[in-house]
Amino acid sequence: MAITDWPTAERPREKLLNRGPQTLSDAELLAIFLRTGVSGKTAVDLARDLLKEYGGLRALLEADRRNFCQGHGLGSAKYALLQAVLEMGRRHLYETVQRGDALGSPTDTRRFLLARLRDYPHEVFACLFLDNDCRLTRRLQDALGLVDIRVLDHIVIGDGYTISLAERGQL
Repeated sequence: MAITDWPTAERPREKLLNRGPQTLSDAELLAIFLRTGVSGKTAVDLARDLLKEYGGLRALLEADRRNFCQGHGLGSAKYALLQAVLEMGRRHLYETVQRGDALGSPTDTRRFLLARLRDYPHEVFACLFLDNDCRLTRRLQDALGLVDIRVLDHIVIGDGYTISLAERGQL
């Protein structure tokens, strides 16, 4: 059955417009991106197949061009579109930070660092210089205190999670 034959409230695009993007599943969001299905499959069916094949949305979004373009119903045009969308998301986040008070809480900082650091294939140590203070590790806290630098937080970025030592009362 074609998506156009579905009840309006169940169609991904209409669902997004009426209830917001957070109400959609990964497959429904991906189906909106794909726009069309392939012979015998709706865009939602195709999206579900791709998510299953790749093991999830993140792996699909991180696929290199060659692997991505091998997928049924995918090609260079969709790959280019996907890369453009991902880059717009990164730039949106970066512009938000440049405007000023974007990192006003551990949640904001966590979101920013997760977006910037999560895709490295190796461990990364990062410092954010905010109002002349540094976010460094607890072991550096005493050493930095000798030069009057106050450690505000140490946020550990993992694969899909973050931990704030300040929120845990460990700083």
